[in-house]
Amino acid sequence: MSRRVVRQSKFRHVFGQAGKAEQTYEDIRVSKVTWDSSFCAVNPKFLAIIVEAGGGGAFIVLPLAKTGRVDKNHPTVNGHTAPVLDIDWCPHNDSVIASASEDTTIMVWQIPDYTPVRNITEPIVTLEGHSKRVGILSWHPTARNVLLSAGGDNVIIIWNVGTGEMLLSLDDMHPDVIHSVCWNTNGSLLSTTCKDKTLRVIDPRKGQVVAERFAAHEGMRPMRAVFTRQGHIFTTGFTRMSQRELGLWDPNNFEEPMALQEMDTSNGVLLPFYDPDSGIVYLCGKGDSSIRYFEITDEPPFVHYLNTFSSKEPQRGMGFMPKRGLDVSKCEIARFYKLHERKCEPIIMTVPRKSDLFQDDLYPDTPGPEPSLEADEWLAGQDADPILISLRDGYVPPKSRELRVTKRNILDVRPPTGPRRSQSASDASFSQQQQQTLETLLEEMKSLRERVQAQEERITALENMLCEFVDGTD
Repeated sequence: MSRRVVRQSKFRHVFGQAGKAEQTYEDIRVSKVTWDSSFCAVNPKFLAIIVEAGGGGAFIVLPLAKTGRVDKNHPTVNGHTAPVLDIDWCPHNDSVIASASEDTTIMVWQIPDYTPVRNITEPIVTLEGHSKRVGILSWHPTARNVLLSAGGDNVIIIWNVGTGEMLLSLDDMHPDVIHSVCWNTNGSLLSTTCKDKTLRVIDPRKGQVVAERFAAHEGMRPMRAVFTRQGHIFTTGFTRMSQRELGLWDPNNFEEPMALQEMDTSNGVLLPFYDPDSGIVYLCGKGDSSIRYFEITDEPPFVHYLNTFSSKEPQRGMGFMPKRGLDVSKCEIARFYKLHERKCEPIIMTVPRKSDLFQDDLYPDTPGPEPSLEADEWLAGQDADPILISLRDGYVPPKSRELRVTKRNILDVRPPTGPRRSQSASDASFSQQQQQTLETLLEEMKSLRERVQAQEERITALENMLCEFVDGTD
């Protein structure tokens, strides 16, 4: 009689647990827009959620510690003239977030460390280049200020947020709507899925499709793809009979999948959240009330089912905390922020351990907030792996760093057109006067901005003192 050998894995007993009532964020009007993005973005400092907004698009940003009921007058970030479809925190600056909208623009925002008293309506920079709505955003994993956007015009644009200019435009690669875009570990390649049922691997700097696979999943419904740490591609999609399916592919040999598993029959698109440190991929379906998780390894059958976290309420969206925002003292290996219709609830994934000591095997060094490259270095062809940090002593977010946008002078890059004319002395003196006036105005604007910020901080401090006084008298 043969004995069944149980596969050895330290993640076999990972279990999920919903946060307690006091850890949830209540009374948030989550957006009802029909778009398959996660509607939620989170980092070690802030939680951002796309919300319902009259006459435009908005999202709300809350400090992680500000749990409980959210005041209905809580300031929002609203500069878009149509609904916001996607938001993404910058991996190299925890105070900078990008938003994409149906109004065809991308806006990049600096979120202050103090709670503002009024809505944030002025982005640091607005990026305009798409002709239709923009539904996908993704920051480069290792290069500073490099942001990717994909729109309904079937175009992928890569921007330098630090200068506000377009670096690359990938125009003729997708004949139909782009469903997902993902960078690989060092940001040298992209994997994309498209309505034409083709999975593509793209070298953005060469503007070439390196590899492609038609009908990685044969169903017509949207597919999703993410790179794994081994350089393979994990996909979710549908069979011809509308069953949900997952697959693992080697881009060097797209003929046969490394793994292909049917799951269940449901309409919801499965959003994969991949953790490269543990090799676990979490699958969250919009409208589902469960999170399934699998471990991806180097041994066949490569994709191993671990467990399912189930709850009663369906999820409207999901945020995934970066590794550096987790509580290592509780052996927490993942934390999700599940959106309900009117609230956001944390879901904590834990590996049970008896010891309270730091678990080296659960927490290898993980990407930190420092970029490895500048935008120009990446564009010139350089690649670099993320700069890793240890979580042994926990992670403390650095102080807010201001993102400065330096727009390049258009005259520096474009040659003058038409006949040159010599500049007279009067012209020179006039332009010098203009320059001095401009500098004076800029100085005055800077001084006013500093004064307004100081007043806002003072108002916030006074409001906090008043709350403490009222609580004390109660």
